[in-house]
Amino acid sequence: MVQQNKIQLFEERKVRTLWDDEQEKWYFSIIDVIGILTDQQDYQASRNYWKVLKFRLSKEGNQTVTNCNQLKMQAPDGKMRLTDVADTEQLFRLIQSIPSPKAEPFKQWMAQVASERLDQMQDPELSIEQAMTDYRRLGYSENWINQRIKTIEIRKELTDEWKRCGLEEGVQFATLTDIIYKTWSDHTAKEYKRLKNLKKENLRDNMTNRELVLNMLAELTTKGLSENTDPQTMQQHAEVAIKGATVARNARLEMEEVLGEKVVTSLNAKSIQKSIEDKNEKE
Repeated sequence: MVQQNKIQLFEERKVRTLWDDEQEKWYFSIIDVIGILTDQQDYQASRNYWKVLKFRLSKEGNQTVTNCNQLKMQAPDGKMRLTDVADTEQLFRLIQSIPSPKAEPFKQWMAQVASERLDQMQDPELSIEQAMTDYRRLGYSENWINQRIKTIEIRKELTDEWKRCGLEEGVQFATLTDIIYKTWSDHTAKEYKRLKNLKKENLRDNMTNRELVLNMLAELTTKGLSENTDPQTMQQHAEVAIKGATVARNARLEMEEVLGEKVVTSLNAKSIQKSIEDKNEKE
């Protein structure tokens, strides 16, 4: 079962969601939904509300509660923790037990989320369009967005190649990704994020155009080498990753020599955006 966590927005409020590819359905964090419907900003207050509501519904024999799942989602402390979730049908029923003026708008939002996902499954281009819209809303430049979308495409091609070779998502993918990062940038993913002062943020979303291009070159070359050599063991895959990323490393060193400055930097999305704003103010 392939699951994909995603933070979605309802009227600027975050809702943790998870898409299950096998069941083709969304799961929503019940606590997040309760916080929105009851207009609670405090996470603990929403948890307490759900605890009381769950007890009452259980006494009434409401099957919505007894059938709710627990899935791992990112908690406020940044750790992945088991969280009470409900699918769209369960959540529609649960909302009926919470008096709120936002109930109907939220139901419409849920239906839209479900519809958009099904549309994207039929037409992957819609997923790309949504990603571009999200990045624009976050203030990224068009040039960066185009580069980032291309890296997503290249990354998927590489992971598809790894899957073809029988590698498993999780530890094996992470290990090879770390090898690629370390080889071309001199930093593992953890070290790279520390350099950019990141915690749970996506590393690639905080790369400069130069960094994105070099990482894309490393992954594109690794994929090509894998197709040509058909590695059978994890050790062979690691050797392919090193060779592929070395091409990007050499490009990085040559670029640094020509430019006279480091390519791998501590710049992240916030600092890049601030420099753009400062530049615009001066103009």
